[in-house]
Amino acid sequence: QVQLVESGGGLVQAGDSLRLSCAASTPSFNMGWFRQRPGKEREFVAAISRDGRMTLFADSVKGRSTLSRDNAKRSVDLQMNSLKPEDTAVYYCAMRLLGAPSRSENEYDFWGQGTQVTVSS
Repeated sequence: QVQLVESGGGLVQAGDSLRLSCAASTPSFNMGWFRQRPGKEREFVAAISRDGRMTLFADSVKGRSTLSRDNAKRSVDLQMNSLKPEDTAVYYCAMRLLGAPSRSENEYDFWGQGTQVTVSS
Protein backbone atom coordinates (compact mmCIF):
# COMPACT_ATOMS: atom_id res chain seq x y z
CA GLN A 1 0.00 0.00 0.00
CA VAL A 2 1.39 3.38 -0.99
CA GLN A 3 1.64 6.04 1.67
CA LEU A 4 2.47 9.66 1.00
CA VAL A 5 3.35 12.05 3.80
CA GLU A 6 3.66 15.79 3.34
CA SER A 7 5.70 18.00 5.61
CA GLY A 8 7.11 21.49 5.77
CA GLY A 9 3.96 23.50 6.13
CA GLY A 10 3.50 26.21 8.68
CA LEU A 11 2.76 29.85 9.32
CA VAL A 12 4.81 32.32 7.33
CA GLN A 13 4.63 35.94 6.29
CA ALA A 14 4.02 37.26 2.82
CA GLY A 15 7.25 37.30 0.86
CA ASP A 16 8.74 34.39 2.75
CA SER A 17 9.79 31.07 1.29
CA LEU A 18 8.81 27.57 2.21
CA ARG A 19 9.91 24.12 1.18
CA LEU A 20 7.33 21.38 1.21
CA SER A 21 8.37 17.76 1.12
CA CYS A 22 6.55 14.59 0.20
CA ALA A 23 7.88 11.24 1.31
CA ALA A 24 6.63 8.09 -0.37
CA SER A 25 6.64 4.60 1.07
CA THR A 26 7.47 3.12 -2.34
CA PRO A 27 9.50 4.20 -5.37
CA SER A 28 7.78 7.14 -6.93
CA PHE A 29 6.26 7.56 -10.35
CA ASN A 30 4.77 10.82 -11.54
CA MET A 31 4.33 13.07 -8.54
CA GLY A 32 2.07 16.04 -8.23
CA TRP A 33 1.28 18.80 -5.80
CA PHE A 34 -2.20 20.17 -5.34
CA ARG A 35 -3.67 22.61 -2.90
CA GLN A 36 -7.05 23.48 -1.50
CA ARG A 37 -7.53 27.09 -0.57
CA PRO A 38 -10.22 28.12 1.90
CA GLY A 39 -13.60 27.96 0.25
CA LYS A 40 -12.12 26.69 -3.01
CA GLU A 41 -11.85 23.38 -4.78
CA ARG A 42 -8.58 21.55 -4.87
CA GLU A 43 -6.33 22.86 -7.62
CA PHE A 44 -3.18 21.86 -9.39
CA VAL A 45 0.13 23.36 -8.29
CA ALA A 46 3.00 21.41 -9.83
CA ALA A 47 4.02 17.99 -11.08
CA ILE A 48 7.18 16.14 -11.99
CA SER A 49 7.85 13.05 -14.08
CA ARG A 50 9.40 9.89 -12.77
CA ASP A 51 12.82 10.78 -14.15
CA GLY A 52 12.54 14.45 -13.29
CA ARG A 53 12.87 15.60 -16.89
CA MET A 54 9.43 17.07 -17.16
CA THR A 55 7.81 19.48 -14.77
CA LEU A 56 4.52 21.32 -14.84
CA PHE A 57 3.53 24.39 -12.89
CA ALA A 58 0.31 26.23 -12.43
CA ASP A 59 0.38 29.81 -13.64
CA SER A 60 -0.20 30.95 -10.09
CA VAL A 61 3.17 29.61 -8.93
CA LYS A 62 5.24 29.45 -12.09
CA GLY A 63 8.37 31.56 -11.86
CA ARG A 64 8.53 31.48 -8.09
CA SER A 65 8.48 27.75 -7.47
CA THR A 66 10.81 24.88 -8.17
CA LEU A 67 10.21 21.17 -8.04
CA SER A 68 12.79 18.51 -7.42
CA ARG A 69 12.91 14.86 -6.55
CA ASP A 70 15.30 12.39 -5.05
CA ASN A 71 14.28 8.93 -6.10
CA ALA A 72 16.81 7.31 -3.81
CA LYS A 73 15.10 9.00 -0.88
CA ARG A 74 11.65 8.58 -2.40
CA SER A 75 10.94 12.23 -1.87
CA VAL A 76 9.70 15.22 -3.83
CA ASP A 77 10.23 18.81 -2.74
CA LEU A 78 8.29 21.88 -3.70
CA GLN A 79 10.14 25.12 -3.06
CA MET A 80 7.87 28.13 -3.00
CA ASN A 81 9.21 31.65 -2.86
CA SER A 82 7.58 35.05 -2.59
CA LEU A 83 4.62 33.55 -0.83
CA LYS A 84 1.36 35.41 -0.99
CA PRO A 85 -1.70 35.32 1.24
CA GLU A 86 -3.54 33.57 -1.57
CA ASP A 87 -1.07 30.70 -1.25
CA THR A 88 -2.71 29.83 2.03
CA ALA A 89 -4.03 26.31 1.60
CA VAL A 90 -3.69 22.71 2.51
CA TYR A 91 -1.07 21.27 0.20
CA TYR A 92 -1.32 17.67 -0.95
CA CYS A 93 1.11 15.48 -2.78
CA ALA A 94 -0.10 12.74 -5.06
CA MET A 95 1.26 9.90 -7.15
CA ARG A 96 0.22 8.94 -10.67
CA LEU A 97 1.26 5.48 -11.78
CA LEU A 98 0.55 5.74 -15.50
CA GLY A 99 1.28 8.20 -18.24
CA ALA A 100 2.90 11.57 -17.75
CA PRO A 101 2.59 14.27 -15.12
CA SER A 102 -0.89 15.67 -15.15
CA ARG A 103 -2.73 18.77 -14.02
CA SER A 104 -5.85 16.74 -13.31
CA GLU A 105 -6.34 15.38 -9.84
CA ASN A 106 -8.58 12.67 -11.25
CA GLU A 107 -5.59 11.03 -12.87
CA TYR A 108 -3.68 10.49 -9.65
CA ASP A 109 -3.87 7.24 -7.77
CA PHE A 110 -2.60 7.97 -4.28
CA TRP A 111 -2.80 10.97 -2.01
CA GLY A 112 -1.25 12.22 1.16
CA GLN A 113 -3.17 13.80 4.00
CA GLY A 114 -1.90 17.29 3.32
CA THR A 115 0.09 19.93 5.14
CA GLN A 116 -1.22 23.35 6.07
CA VAL A 117 0.44 26.47 4.73
CA THR A 118 -0.73 29.78 6.11
CA VAL A 119 0.63 33.03 4.72
CA SER A 120 -0.11 36.14 6.70
CA SER A 121 -0.38 39.53 5.07
